[in-house]
Amino acid sequence: MHLDFSGILIIALLVTGLIWFLDSKLWAPHRGNSELPIIVEYARSFFPVILIVLVLRSFIFEPFRIPSSSMRPTLVVGDFILVNKFAYGLRLPVVDTKFLNVDNPKRGDVMVFRYPEDPSIDYIKRVVGVPGDRIEYRNRRLTVNGELAKMSKHGSHLWMNSQCRTIESLRFGEQTADTDHEILIIPQRSSSREGEWVVPEGHYFMLGDNRDNSRDGRYWGFVPEENIVGKAVAVWMSWDFNCGDGISWNRIGSID
Repeated sequence: MHLDFSGILIIALLVTGLIWFLDSKLWAPHRGNSELPIIVEYARSFFPVILIVLVLRSFIFEPFRIPSSSMRPTLVVGDFILVNKFAYGLRLPVVDTKFLNVDNPKRGDVMVFRYPEDPSIDYIKRVVGVPGDRIEYRNRRLTVNGELAKMSKHGSHLWMNSQCRTIESLRFGEQTADTDHEILIIPQRSSSREGEWVVPEGHYFMLGDNRDNSRDGRYWGFVPEENIVGKAVAVWMSWDFNCGDGISWNRIGSID
């Protein structure tokens, strides 16, 4: 169990609800026409707002901001995305216990999850392996269950790193039997970590689309099912405060 923003919301909901309850049962009958205490006024005002935010954030959609370039070209630094919290089933906030199963992650999904090495950190990568899959990554080529992913060159791609330095990459379409999306390769860098993995039951294997600039399953292994947060579905705003030139209106829309 970890105390995140949902935990703070729950505590605030309990405190404001308790104050409202105590006022209605103990204090209000003796107050007469006296002015409402400021703490009770705040509790009555904030309780329904906190409740609505908690329900929306825990069970429907949660907003996230993309902090790194590991998912370029699909997602860029400064993208604000909506994460569908019920796509893979509903979980109780804070304790993260699933009480309703809806669906399972599929290859190609862009998924938000709690970083296995530090669950207090949220990560976002693409699902390339589901339970039972054999994944191989060598010479910048992905193989899923013995099938080598097809790659087609889409041209070059310029982007800025966290120091606002321009990086030139090659843009490729990557296609397997289940997925069709774009990835980036940085030719001037040595090839990223290679290897072969068999995805255990109840786990998922994740890769970043910016293959030579992503710390993903190749480095830390698998994502357990209980670490899943939700499916990234749409960019609702894009604004890189560090290196950008303002709002990128053309990036608003669904995530491939």
